[in-house]
Order: sequence, then C-alpha cells, then structure tokens
Amino acid sequence: MKTVRLQILSAVLACGLVGSLAGCKHDATQTAATPEVTGLQVARATAEQAADGAAAVGTVRARESAIMAAQTMGRVTAVLVREGDMVRAGQVLVRLDGAVSKAELDRAHAGVAVSEHELAAAQSQAALASSTLARYKILRDEKSVSPQEFDEVDRRAQAATAQLEAARAQAEGARAGVSAAKTTVGYSAITAPFAGVVTGRHVDPGAMAMPGTPLVDVDRAGQLRLEVTVDESRLSAVKLGAAIAVEIPALGPKAMQGRVAEMVPAADAASHSFLVKIDLPVDKQLRAGMYGTAAISAASRMAVVIPQAAVVAHGSLRSVWAVDQNGVASLRYVTLGAAHGDKVEVLSGLSAGEAVVLAPGDRELGGARVEVRP
Repeated sequence: MKTVRLQILSAVLACGLVGSLAGCKHDATQTAATPEVTGLQVARATAEQAADGAAAVGTVRARESAIMAAQTMGRVTAVLVREGDMVRAGQVLVRLDGAVSKAELDRAHAGVAVSEHELAAAQSQAALASSTLARYKILRDEKSVSPQEFDEVDRRAQAATAQLEAARAQAEGARAGVSAAKTTVGYSAITAPFAGVVTGRHVDPGAMAMPGTPLVDVDRAGQLRLEVTVDESRLSAVKLGAAIAVEIPALGPKAMQGRVAEMVPAADAASHSFLVKIDLPVDKQLRAGMYGTAAISAASRMAVVIPQAAVVAHGSLRSVWAVDQNGVASLRYVTLGAAHGDKVEVLSGLSAGEAVVLAPGDRELGGARVEVRP
C-alpha cells in the first residue's frame, strides 16, 4: 500500500514539473516578440514602359579639333602654351628655328634683284632691235639694203624679243621664289587655326621637329558632342536630328538630351558598327575625353522598376529589403537591368506592387516589422 502511495506522489510531482516547464516555455515565446524598426521609408515596385534598347558607349569630343604639326624641319625654340590654355585664332603656339628659311628668303630676294636687272637689259635690247628693224624696213622699201641685210636685222629683233620674254619669265619665277620663301618662313611660327582650348602638348623647347611631327592639339571652343559606336542591328533606331538620352557618369546619374548630328555611312569592317555623333547641350563641367553612353532604343516594353535608393550591394550581388503585407522585411536578391535616372529595372527577384525599403543602409532588417515613416 505504501508503494502505491509513493508512485502516486511521484506522478503528481512529475506532472507539476512538466506544467512548470510548459509555462516557462510559453512565457519565453511571448517574450520573443517580433522586433520593430521605425523611421524608414518604403516605395513600391511599379510596372512602367521602358525602352528595349542598349547603351552605346563613346567619348566626348569637340566638334572640331586640330593636330598642329611641323611643316618644315627645324629645332623647337619656344612652346608658348600648356594643356588647358584658351587660345584665339591666329595665336602663336610654337616657334621653330627659322634661320635656314630666312636665309632662303634673302637668297630669293637677291634672285629677284638679279632678274630685274636682266629684265631691264633685255627690254633695252628689244627696244633697240625693234627701232633698228623699223629703219631697215624703210631702207628696204627704198631698195637701199639687200634682202640678206634686212633678214639679219629681222632675226636679231626676233631674238631680242625672245630674250625679253625669257627675262620676264625669269623675273616672275624669282618673285614666286620670294613668295614661297616667305611661306616657309611662316612655317616657323605654328598658329592656332581657330579659337579653342589646348588639349595636348607633345614637344618641349630644344626638340627637333620634322615635317609631320605633332606639336600641339587644339579643340575648337563651344559645343561638344558624344561619338558612339552603334551595332548595325540597332542602326535603324537612330535617325538624324532625333533626340537621344545621354549619360555622362562623371557629371552624375542625371541624363541629358542630345541630338543626332552625324552618322558615318560606312561601318567598321572589324566590329560591324557605325560611328554616330551626338551634339550635347552646353555644360561648363563637360570636358572632351569624358566617357559617356547614349540610349539607343529599338522598341518599348513593360518593366518592373524601383528607386535606386532601395538597392543594397553585397559585393557583386544586389538585393533589396522587401516588406510583406504584415510589414515584415526580408532580404531579396534581385537581378537589375538598365538604369533610368533615379530608377532601375528589376529583371528578376521582385514583382510589381511589392514594397521595398528605401535607403536601408547597413541595418539588419530580416524578420523585423517595418514601421513606415509618415
């Protein structure tokens, strides 16, 4: 009988212990309530019309540029500009040693002086021969000279006339030599062909310049353009004069509107792409040589887009904090497409209408209830 009472008491104690443990577990579950995060903003993914195209990459260039090269051999005596200098049309950029060309000019002037003296002598001889021939014509008519004497005088007059023409031609050649020598002397001063900015300096004083040696690069001041290569499969989407969205990453994510100015009609044989030149709006921060992209659109389609502020980077992966109907956040890895201003396309991982947290920073929101900022 005592044994039975002990068994009953043990059972009661065991039941009480189990009940206590169950009560503790219930209390712990109630204690581990869902955490809440406040002060966040939420935006919804939307379905929008997006251009089905590709970004054509290129470089910003001046509408006109010139590589100033030497046209004659000479040593560089002075380089009067540096990269970034603004220059006016006709301004001297580089000077070459012009001693040889100046000597040639002096020789040409001396040749002109000699040829003019020879021309004067030929004119005198021709005048004398002409007057002599006139007198002999009178004597011939009077039968006072023989035909042989008259023929000799006539031939001397013809020879004097020929010498005069030769002297005139020689004088013209000498004067042309002076003009050519002056031009060569002018080659010793390399001048700007138009007003613009110096974008390259290739020589320093003391260097020997040969004909064709690049000295200075100059870009014309004013409007710039973006030169991009467009694949032949998308060329039909590009029209002369058409407006086109252009992004210059160095100036920020905001797109600017360009206009197609030129399309090179021949394709590059290696890449099968065409060169397209797009005029850009005037911007003081825009510089030649900057990298840029142009949106070449072939058609339109529906795309899911979200603000770029919602995207979180994890190395090469991209994710968002998606908020469900109960306001609970969960990490969602997504595949992104093209960016359009402050929005970006979501190719996979998110559907239109779902809510995402904006600017979450480094917060860990997994499983947290997000209280949306009013």
